Amino acid sequence: MDGYRPIPLEFERLSPEVQLRRSTEFLEWMQRRRSVRRFSTEPVAWELVENAIRVAGTAPSGANQQPWTFVAVSDQAVKQELRDAAEAEEWAAYHGRMPEEWHRAIEPIGTDWVKPHITDAPYVIVVFEQAYGLEGDGRRKHYYAKESVGIATGFLLAALHEAGLATLCHTPSPMGFLARILNRPRNERAFLLIPVGYPAEDAEVPEIPDKDLAEILVRV
Repeated sequence: MDGYRPIPLEFERLSPEVQLRRSTEFLEWMQRRRSVRRFSTEPVAWELVENAIRVAGTAPSGANQQPWTFVAVSDQAVKQELRDAAEAEEWAAYHGRMPEEWHRAIEPIGTDWVKPHITDAPYVIVVFEQAYGLEGDGRRKHYYAKESVGIATGFLLAALHEAGLATLCHTPSPMGFLARILNRPRNERAFLLIPVGYPAEDAEVPEIPDKDLAEILVRV
């Protein structure tokens, strides 16, 4: 086991004016982010996707175990296979698997079981949680894996938005088919499917507001 090997921290102290300006600009930019369900088939430079995944890889994680895998799919045949499997699960969900309460909850979003974003978007990133580490035939415990992958996914979404790309968080249920189609090892569990690209010219988004700050902030 590696021991603690510290190195000097590199930290740039910003002036209060620069801090506030950067904070305000980032807030305004992130407030423009929306989930997109209709994508253009226009190509996206691979470097933009790769850089965003590099950003995700800088996220903090439990015991620094970095328990994530990002599978970027651009092959059209594989995307079609993913879509076919996702739509089969979604059709079952929309036609009896999910309770009426769920239908009421998603009604304002305007979604249904048809998922063209999987085949239209030039890239689909499937995020996997490494539920445990592999050591030969044995397992190595991963600490706070799900929380760590959630943080990394937030970094990923912000980085893609910063690059001027649109995304969607898609969680087909159940998601076991993703590991099967993408031939992932036994320790990986699908966490999220994220189409990445440019919005279609006729893309629309629901008119739904974010919660007011007073509803999400408690200052003690």
